Amino acid sequence: MNEHVKNVTPETTDLSRRSFLVGTVATGLVLGYVGVPGIDSAAAAAPANFEPSVWYAISPDGLVTVTCGKADMGQHIASTMAQIVCEELGAKWSDMRVSLASNDPKFNDPVLGAQITGGSWSTMMNFEAMSRAGAAGRIALTEGAAAAMGVPASELVVRDSMIVHPKSKKQMSFAEVVKSGKATKTFTPDELKAIKLKTPDQYTMIGVSVPQLDIPSKTNGTAKYGIDVMLPGMAYGAVVTPPVRFGATVKSVDDSGAKKVPGFIKAVTLDDKTGTTSGWVVAVASTYANAKKAAQALKIAYDGGPNAKLSSQSLLDEAKRLQALEDSGQFFVKDGDPDAAFGSAAKVLEAEYTTSINIHAPLEPMNATAEFKGDILHIYSGNQFATRSGAIAAGAAGIDPKFVVMHQMWLGGGFGRRLDADMMIPAVQAAKAVGKPVKVIYSRENDMTMDFSRPLTYQKVKAGVDGDGKLIAISHDVVSAWPTARWGIPDFLTPSVDKKGPLDSFTVNGADFFYTVPNHYVRAIKNELAHNATPSGQLRSVAPGWTFWAVESMIDEIAAAAGKDPAQFRISLLDGAGKNDGGAQRLRNTLLAAMGLSGYGTKQLPKGEGMGVACVSSQERQSASWTACVAHVAVAPSGAVTVKKLTVATDVGTQVHPDNIRAQVEGAALWGLSLAMYEKATLKDGGIEQTNFDSYTPLRMSQTPEVAVAVIANGEKATGVGEPAVTVVAPAIGNAIFNASGARVRALPITAEAVKASMKA
Repeated sequence: MNEHVKNVTPETTDLSRRSFLVGTVATGLVLGYVGVPGIDSAAAAAPANFEPSVWYAISPDGLVTVTCGKADMGQHIASTMAQIVCEELGAKWSDMRVSLASNDPKFNDPVLGAQITGGSWSTMMNFEAMSRAGAAGRIALTEGAAAAMGVPASELVVRDSMIVHPKSKKQMSFAEVVKSGKATKTFTPDELKAIKLKTPDQYTMIGVSVPQLDIPSKTNGTAKYGIDVMLPGMAYGAVVTPPVRFGATVKSVDDSGAKKVPGFIKAVTLDDKTGTTSGWVVAVASTYANAKKAAQALKIAYDGGPNAKLSSQSLLDEAKRLQALEDSGQFFVKDGDPDAAFGSAAKVLEAEYTTSINIHAPLEPMNATAEFKGDILHIYSGNQFATRSGAIAAGAAGIDPKFVVMHQMWLGGGFGRRLDADMMIPAVQAAKAVGKPVKVIYSRENDMTMDFSRPLTYQKVKAGVDGDGKLIAISHDVVSAWPTARWGIPDFLTPSVDKKGPLDSFTVNGADFFYTVPNHYVRAIKNELAHNATPSGQLRSVAPGWTFWAVESMIDEIAAAAGKDPAQFRISLLDGAGKNDGGAQRLRNTLLAAMGLSGYGTKQLPKGEGMGVACVSSQERQSASWTACVAHVAVAPSGAVTVKKLTVATDVGTQVHPDNIRAQVEGAALWGLSLAMYEKATLKDGGIEQTNFDSYTPLRMSQTPEVAVAVIANGEKATGVGEPAVTVVAPAIGNAIFNASGARVRALPITAEAVKASMKA
């Protein structure tokens, strides 16, 4: 196979911005790339392939291999990209294959320049580009077939990988056209943009639950995850992490005990110039079992650093102190004058909402394998952000990022955790120190205590209503660590509306809701103490997971204070006025759908049971997916809550794969339930206390309620479904608890003790 450098793919693969070449053979830059493990990835290297775009190739046997520039962590995004291409290309689904992109520069996006998977962006931002890629390939194949058959291209029909001339009964398969070499058409960006795509009523593949292309290899064991990588002469590394999450340094390492372990090679103290890790040591040995034994035998002395005495309570205390300062933070939304409106309001409500530290805990522990081949560093790992991960690996090695080859693997769960590249640092530095490839695998304890977690958050919301019970003002302060600011990438930050400097909008997205409220302030406040002590990351749903907890809980509290049904109150606020035009109506429709499916307001519930509603526009306002939930709960006198049913409605615009959408919505809803009721990590003496699933307790199968899903597919632009349902469940449950028991809960996770205390109050 030709060896290529694989550098960064974009968040949006906007092919209209680039020259689109048809009929070319792969060239690439030769830097030692040896191919990405995936499904039939070797097919893309066949010398006679027809490559309509960098994103797919058709081999002489007619197989179409789509290269997925997204991380596939079980959400089947590789199959989704293939399905979109297949629709416009006119291929037969059984001819489709997928492979995983790595960081070849040819996959770079000219605008974003980043290969990143997150934000429920993938389908939304790539649907049109991949559609145009498929359509261009169809046109090129059609013109090639027309030349070969001597008939007008306009008279040809493409279906199921065949190009047919109905009048003469002549036909050619894709394979025959590729072999003929007749497909030579190229497209300029303007020509590509001018291609007329199918309308939804013409779809034959989009909207069909076809077999997912990755399932066979994942069930027969041929799909390779990062943890499966095996290289000749490879050693293994087990990391030893300090008792403090961040800020500790290694004072000394005594490896005398480790030297007694068979196969022990070396203990490497990380010198991490990227600032990703601090105080780490990796024990390298001939097997993983021996590496773990050696790691346990090391005697390491630490300086705990500046965060060694911090706790969850001290982070919360600091958040409250910062919120009380009038000049702290930056404004994300600044509409009208809430303070003046509060002065004239008939009723003013205030509430504080908190969320705890939460851990990703993907099933496949973090891992990476590093190998130096001359000047080239090869990294094998599943990651969600190849651009940044490559830079982190380069920084750990002390080399230019252009000398890093990223080999993308299948991910055994990501959920935002693999947007970070900490696992690459011990692998890189250990490989460099011992002169051979090294695979590093985190223990579950490493994974949990060193997670780039969802941050502890504190929010204060103040709202005012007039004499008619109409909401006239909201002021919303959000205090947390700033996960995205930690990356140090200016393009991911948002200018503040008060021009005080950039802010991390991924801490406040969702607070800029689609309700019509004339006076609305949202302030983003960085908790520097939490930012340093608990370096935070993007956990599935990011900010909307906490901002909508506050927004949708407060909306319910306002409705109750105004004596109005909370669902009807929301409907009145979703009038689509001004900047909320269009979006508010779609959100209103999902709320009505969830209400109808659940029977909200139409039946008498037993004593101690209640239904609660919430509706959200996750993820970001500009890339919203409209989602609503009705939660049905039972509350015991002890305060114990049983979630009986979750009814979720979501507007996806165009649905590519109905079964996959339902699966993602169900999974997201259950993750939201887990965060709402069960998951909590705590900081003590600078370290995360929970080390495994005995102390960090996600939702269990026995706690899973019935989940009903209504999907609204209206032919609008495709939206994302991986995360929005996470954000809507917690407030729906909290609101249902109030309707069942009169208890208001304002902290996640919701505990029986908090419910009982509120019931008594």
